[in-house]
Amino acid sequence: MTGPSHLDTRLRQSAAPETAQANDWTGWRDSDGVFWLYFDQAGSETNTLSEAVLGEFAHVLDRIAADPPQGLVIASAKPGGFIAGADVREFQAAESADAIREKVRRAHAVFDKLEGLPFPTVAMIHGYCMGGGLELALACRYRIAREDSALAFPEVMLGIYPGFGGTGRLTRLLPPLTAMEMMLSGRTWRARQARASGLVDAVTQDRHLADGAAAAALGRFRPRRRRSKMRALNICLQNSAALRPLLGWLLRRGVKKRVRSDHYPAPFALIDLWVRSGGHKSAMQRGEARDVPDLLTGAVAQNLIRVFFLRQRLKGLAKSDGGPVSHVHVIGAGTMGGDIAAWAARRGCTVTLEDREAKFIAPAMRRAGELFRRQLREPWRVRDALDRLIPDPAGRGVSEADLVIEAVPEKLDLKTSLFQRIEPRMKPDAILATNTSSLPLEELAQVLSRPERLIGLHFFNPVARMPLVEVVRGRQSGEAAYARALAFCHRADKLPLPTRSAPGFLVNRALMPYLLEAVTLLEEGHAAETIDQAALDYGMPMGPVELADTVGLDVCLSVADVLSGHFGGTVPARLRRLVEDGRLGRKSGQGFYSYRNGKPRKSRRAPAPPGDMAHRLLNPLVETCRTCVEEGIVEDADMADAGLIFGAGYAPFRGGPLHDIAERRREASGRE
Repeated sequence: MTGPSHLDTRLRQSAAPETAQANDWTGWRDSDGVFWLYFDQAGSETNTLSEAVLGEFAHVLDRIAADPPQGLVIASAKPGGFIAGADVREFQAAESADAIREKVRRAHAVFDKLEGLPFPTVAMIHGYCMGGGLELALACRYRIAREDSALAFPEVMLGIYPGFGGTGRLTRLLPPLTAMEMMLSGRTWRARQARASGLVDAVTQDRHLADGAAAAALGRFRPRRRRSKMRALNICLQNSAALRPLLGWLLRRGVKKRVRSDHYPAPFALIDLWVRSGGHKSAMQRGEARDVPDLLTGAVAQNLIRVFFLRQRLKGLAKSDGGPVSHVHVIGAGTMGGDIAAWAARRGCTVTLEDREAKFIAPAMRRAGELFRRQLREPWRVRDALDRLIPDPAGRGVSEADLVIEAVPEKLDLKTSLFQRIEPRMKPDAILATNTSSLPLEELAQVLSRPERLIGLHFFNPVARMPLVEVVRGRQSGEAAYARALAFCHRADKLPLPTRSAPGFLVNRALMPYLLEAVTLLEEGHAAETIDQAALDYGMPMGPVELADTVGLDVCLSVADVLSGHFGGTVPARLRRLVEDGRLGRKSGQGFYSYRNGKPRKSRRAPAPPGDMAHRLLNPLVETCRTCVEEGIVEDADMADAGLIFGAGYAPFRGGPLHDIAERRREASGRE
């Protein structure tokens, strides 16, 4: 959908002379007496709530209140959306907790001023409405949303929780368990889900959005709030002092299944705040002013804010100007190839999926259907995505594709023979991508007549959940192929990590020493459960032994052989024996662990890990990352950190492996 530019025209045509103007806020009073206030942050593609913006907003509200209109509509002039939240750049340059506390209190005062205006106030929402932007909308009497709107409180991803009065307002508007889960998870609600819950009062198409907002501002539209007596009683009961401790216990138990309080303190601080003060807006605001500054200046929040900017840097590389990628042909319908094909179809590409016979493609089609039903939900969207994913055992799609991706087993001769077969059939401007996880592109390019169009697109498993794609450039890779690969990442909504071609690239080259160190510890007699627990205690999402089983021990062995052949070192004999015995990990039901219904069977009697085990596991990973930076495999240490966070799940709250080790050394030197 388009942005609100046509609304601007409508308002100008019916507006009285301009009555409010600030650097980022512009307003008009129309002939019906409705004041339309647009937020259009100067010099930015998105609206964010900086301290200066909030100061201007308070000044504009004072001017409007001095000559009260019939109603006030607050809207965004940005095509992309309403307000993206607070200005995270100010979080990164955090001052003392006391200084931030004063800023939080000033923000409370501004939003309380908005809430207290004696005439109807309406937030007219389109596109994104996040964090502080949603808190501003909650301070309005009504919220009217365009059908493409996406609303969320993502603060927990930054190591804090909503701090502009949102905790109190949301837990009084919605049943507190629903409100708390929204804030604790950081999940995005689409417009109709928000309407069903009562978070917004109406959802409408673009052409009706301004009329609906005007009607609400004039009192001519009475939103059906879905606040029945039973629902109001539910909100009152859940906020009661008698029930809050029990409900808080349930919330903590649910959060503990996802994160630990010593790794991510913000969700637990939010639960504690609600248990203490639920239902009392002023008490909740005092809690926000107490907790949020302390969380924000802590190491966890500062590291998560660092991760946010690493993500933004990678997103900035995913450009759309490298030429269109409309048709993708994937060769190899195994787990990786099938899931890459499904994801490309999910993101709107026409995809042909090739394998030796149709029976090898069928499992990939079933998995794709499950993905589409889970993520797209509406039957027509699922149907359209399935229509875009075309089984192609004969490989006819090669000649029509803009991008051909091979995802066959990790064998050099298999891949090169495939390249020789398909290259003559490709379109002249098509690019060829390999999903190899370890083979240098220079070795693959030797058989091509046009090696400049070969690029690496290394996805990570599971494709639908892992955001990173290593975009690998060999010495022969041309600029056009590289630009088109970035364009595909943009369309696929993936984070591209540029890497230079070298065995294992960045992520697998760094991850493999970590996994092999775990196997070495096994050979020394440590229990698999003990080794995995050491990594979990450090903050890794999965232990290295279970991770090796999940990746597949045959894949681990193949990558380990390639890397040891180039860089030296030995592959643990136990890993080779397990593969020879057919114990390949989760997919075969037996690996280092045995599996039942896809879950590892772990002993509860394994000894606790010694204090230095996590560092022993992770030091080889850190040193390899440092070597990759020195060799120019990635541009700098930040890119190495981003690769391991988004491609291997390195504990985000630690800020990345190289940042983590630097902080540990700084702390150690400070203690000396």
